[in-house]
Amino acid sequence: MSDLTGRVALVTGAARGQGRSHCVRLAEDGADIIAIDALLDFDSSFYPMANQGDLDETVRQVEALGRRIVAIKADVRSFEQLQDAVKAGLETFGRLDIVCANAGIATNMKVAWEKTEEEWQDTIDVNLTGVWHTVKATVPAIIAGGRGGAIVLTSSLAGLKGYSHIVDYVAAKHGVNGIMRVLANEVGQYNIRVNTVCPGLIHTDMMMNDPTYQIFRPEIPNATKEDATEVFKTMQVLPTNWLEPRDVSNVISFLVSDAARYITGVSMPVDGGQIGRG
Repeated sequence: MSDLTGRVALVTGAARGQGRSHCVRLAEDGADIIAIDALLDFDSSFYPMANQGDLDETVRQVEALGRRIVAIKADVRSFEQLQDAVKAGLETFGRLDIVCANAGIATNMKVAWEKTEEEWQDTIDVNLTGVWHTVKATVPAIIAGGRGGAIVLTSSLAGLKGYSHIVDYVAAKHGVNGIMRVLANEVGQYNIRVNTVCPGLIHTDMMMNDPTYQIFRPEIPNATKEDATEVFKTMQVLPTNWLEPRDVSNVISFLVSDAARYITGVSMPVDGGQIGRG
């Protein structure tokens, strides 16, 4: 367990999946939480997004640990909404130490030249511009605190290599790693560290859905999760079908802790060895 007692962490995409897991893990470590989620669907996406009930459940789980949490509906595509969310968090907690820019979406899977303008733009707006907005809205508050801090941006294995049918996602996640590398240089003087996590195949709504199963098993009509799992389990070096959100949260817990005080500018795969598989 990391000791984050007295610190405040802001997490985007906090209503479910990896975002909720990060909120809970950091709360277990002692942090209070500013939880942000847009709570809206995208016509360009192939799975439903989180809703108010999901965000309420994040609040419940954090409060059950005895930690404080402010939950705010805000869209990372809007810098103004993020500014207001950060202001509300600071009014409640008086400080900001940790940022997890986690919010992201995936749009309909197609070869690159068949992607629509909407699919491309929605992905770039949320997954890349949304990360920049999160950084832009939070870094001044961490600097003003004068205590240093830690920022973790959620990239992906798709930010380190290419995957078919998701050119928009791959482009955005490569860009997130670029933001991290620049920002690490810019804020190091303030003792603020910046890294990315690059998750592989994680058991979340973004990955576990019928369109994804069909992409992995195109030869099977109406492919099921069980069908896709036969492929999933071949993707990691370690003997697992997939990773859980908690596996990513545990790495984030380390990266934002004092145990990682000299780690910055790093892209950390969390993938069961998928990136190195021959």
